[in-house]
Amino acid sequence: MLKYKLKFKDVKLEDFKVYLFALFKAILPKKKIKNTEDLKSFIQKKSAWVSQVTLYNYLKTRMGTKWVLHFDDEKFLSSINKAKWNIYSIALQDLTFYSFSYLNVFFNYQETNKANEIYEEILNKESENGMPTEVILFAKKKFGERIQKIDWKRYYESWPFNESALALYEWAPIAEELKTLDRKIVLNSMILKWDNIKKEFIKLISI
Repeated sequence: MLKYKLKFKDVKLEDFKVYLFALFKAILPKKKIKNTEDLKSFIQKKSAWVSQVTLYNYLKTRMGTKWVLHFDDEKFLSSINKAKWNIYSIALQDLTFYSFSYLNVFFNYQETNKANEIYEEILNKESENGMPTEVILFAKKKFGERIQKIDWKRYYESWPFNESALALYEWAPIAEELKTLDRKIVLNSMILKWDNIKKEFIKLISI
């Protein structure tokens, strides 16, 4: 088992705010998605929530009930931060593609070119929040590759969140031999979180 102690000054408060928000989100009022700005906000917030909650839950599960006491080593903290941003960048892609695919099929929304616009705007904003340049550049490249191959009529129903689930598995700073044992559980944990977001999305776009 990994052995680390906590330096509270090293743990970003905003990360834990997102994590703790999971405990209360069910009772918070939901804002309808009425335009592209609302959609962009939904994609950004829900992608951040899913990314951080699944990552921290996995770390907590592997490290035990005193998981926060393992944060002391700067290299480990750097690994968590790197994992957070990389998982989030792919989660953004998955939810962007899912949202536009669903809108295209069920609402005949044809302006799928706005998917790239929204993704770029979110990443540019996150650069101000500390998202590493190399992560942004790689994310934009991957987004461009994925959007070239996407089938908007089918994406929403064909494992739309598989890439972000795989990103969680790849980037979580857990020993490889342990991750191999956890693979199915880790992937399913992300997919289950996305299932809730999908249901929420459908409710928020309904008239």
